Amino acid sequence: MSVTVRIPTPLRAVTKGADEVKVDGKNIKDIIENLEANYKGIKERICDGDGQIRRFINFYLNDEDIRFMGNLNTPIKDGDYISIVPAIAGGNYRF
Repeated sequence: MSVTVRIPTPLRAVTKGADEVKVDGKNIKDIIENLEANYKGIKERICDGDGQIRRFINFYLNDEDIRFMGNLNTPIKDGDYISIVPAIAGGNYRF
């Protein structure tokens, strides 16, 4: 299944400036793995050491927060779109 992934500004250096990329996968976990295969280093910025999405990163599938769906196991369909949205907060973490 091919989906469009919207890339936030802080991650665009990894995607060579692209604000949207096309990726294949059957669920969010596959999408993240395929993003990493195509754009080395992106996974470590959006996932922790256990492979879970970092708590300050939000994933939306067609405007629905995946935390209230199946999280990493949320299935996707051809033509869906995913938005990666960093949470806005204070602090000094380098994304």
